[in-house]
Amino acid sequence: MTSTSIAVVTGASSGIGAATARHLAKAGYHVFCAARRADRIEQLAAEIGGTPVACDVTDEQAVAALAARVGDRLDLLVNNAGGAFGGAAPVGEADSDAWRRMYDVNVIGLMQVTRALLPALVASGDGVIVNVGSTAGRIAYEGGAGYTAAKHGTQVVNETLRLELVEQPVRVMEIAPGMVKTEEFGLVRFDGDEEKAAAAYAGVAEPLVADDIAEAIVWMATRPSHVSVDELVIRPKAQAAQHRVHRVL
Repeated sequence: MTSTSIAVVTGASSGIGAATARHLAKAGYHVFCAARRADRIEQLAAEIGGTPVACDVTDEQAVAALAARVGDRLDLLVNNAGGAFGGAAPVGEADSDAWRRMYDVNVIGLMQVTRALLPALVASGDGVIVNVGSTAGRIAYEGGAGYTAAKHGTQVVNETLRLELVEQPVRVMEIAPGMVKTEEFGLVRFDGDEEKAAAAYAGVAEPLVADDIAEAIVWMATRPSHVSVDELVIRPKAQAAQHRVHRVL
């Protein structure tokens, strides 16, 4: 990495995305902070000396505008934009629109951003893509079918892209976090219900936080060019598996 290395972080308005933008800036990257909420990314970009770009990853024209703003060379793309919607409804009570939204942002959005920025990543001579997946992309659990299906999609796109780009100067990586407590993820999933959002972390003394994931992403992205961290699964110690969490209540 050089002092002029350029990164794009999607979903940079909060949580893991915002933390990743901050940590990348500290590591010497110029960061394009992309997200739908312009006011938030403008504040973040001003804080870290980056560039804000209002972008909904599900909107092809907005993604094309992001690529045009970035230009001909890009060193690192962090596909972080994603989310869970529709609460924890079982398949028999699932909301079709919530499932479409999850697939649209976690899979289609990831594809659109990658497709648009891939020429610039190749042009860098040593491009890196870090896709933010989830442990939900590796195992099913009750009430999570829509989200797990979408995150399994993220994982498969990641694996396919690595195969397709093996002869190109681009490394393709995925970080799969487990239980991460951020200010918005649970609230978005449960439509602003603070009680339901808090229940997911009840009794867990030390869930992961956004900075934990951001630090890991920086580490992955800054390995020597012959090293590819294909998959990094990262959980809090209290979470042995999706269904096995130590809680002190």
